[in-house]
Amino acid sequence: MFALLVAIIYLCFISLGLPDSLLGAAWPVMRIEFDSPDSFASIISIIIGLGTITSSLLSDRLTKRFGAGLVTAVSTAMTAVALFLFSISTQFWMLAVFAVPYGLGAGGVDAALNNYVALHLKSRHMSWLHCMWGVGASVSPYIMSYALSGGTGWNRGYFIVAVIQIVLTAVIFFSLPLWEKAQSNIYKNGASPAEREKALPLKQVFRIKGAAACFLCFFCYCALEQTSMLWASSYMVSHNGFSEDMAAMFASLFFIGITVGRGLNGFLTFKFSDKALIRAGYSIICIGVALIAVPSVDWLTIAGFIILGLGCAPVYPSIIHSTPAHFGVENSQAMIGVQMAFAYIGGLASPLFGVLADAITPNILPVYIALFLVIMIVMHEVMVRRTEQRKQAV
Repeated sequence: MFALLVAIIYLCFISLGLPDSLLGAAWPVMRIEFDSPDSFASIISIIIGLGTITSSLLSDRLTKRFGAGLVTAVSTAMTAVALFLFSISTQFWMLAVFAVPYGLGAGGVDAALNNYVALHLKSRHMSWLHCMWGVGASVSPYIMSYALSGGTGWNRGYFIVAVIQIVLTAVIFFSLPLWEKAQSNIYKNGASPAEREKALPLKQVFRIKGAAACFLCFFCYCALEQTSMLWASSYMVSHNGFSEDMAAMFASLFFIGITVGRGLNGFLTFKFSDKALIRAGYSIICIGVALIAVPSVDWLTIAGFIILGLGCAPVYPSIIHSTPAHFGVENSQAMIGVQMAFAYIGGLASPLFGVLADAITPNILPVYIALFLVIMIVMHEVMVRRTEQRKQAV
């Protein structure tokens, strides 16, 4: 029966990725209908981001009170309802209002699922599950394209994804006994019953040895990843002189590199530890950044973004999966919740590069992401050293 639950969790991760690229795919049409400027898409993204940050920070309290299964089910239901409301929106302000439950639901699912997987499943599943998120994020633009090309409009695209989420919500609610049975086994080598139910205040989470370094590491990784995703195309136009359509095509290779890399990383976990894979990822990212920085060699720029994506692949899932080992089972939900919050904050840092690119040039992209990379590597090593000292002291 546990295998059935694992299959449901894989579906949850695909579902988690489905809404993430809908707005970008639909906005060129939506903005015309709502008579809104291009920049208004950022308003919706920021509202969703603030919602995910809020629910991530509340995840420890909610999960310990209601259980990971129920939190995941309710959060998925919130996302489904929000997507349906998006599909019937007729004015921009409606999107802004409905983005609130959208973000709250997405953050709740993300934090609860990542902690559940870190506690119950091996590292390979964390990599493969995040690969499934990539599959979901890759499929949704095709769903939107189908809706737009069929003449039913962007509303239909959101409606289709909402229906998928509603079906998944029903599946999760029916599977709640499986979640509860698995949950009862995770503390046999960990916390006492009192510790299981006690939610850590945010101030206390930051006092855990190595926690601040871990959060900064997450912030820098997501700033690096999101900046690369958002600005790769602009960099290729400025640095290589590619046309906009060619740059967009080649820039997508970075995302493909992450998705394929996470699939491959799952097999590497059979032989290598999370720590070794994270360090290998950093090394590969360094190679990717160096290739991107080489002037006037188009194929090196293209190869650099693919390698950059491959290097990013193991970092995010491996840090999450190693959280219970570094910080203890009793602290893992609180830690992962704050990790998710810092991940979303890091994602919001990517627009800063746009300001710098306008003021200077998009060609500074390799230097910009290299700065985040250096801080990320330092913070990861500080986290490892401090958590090892903590375990030795205990």
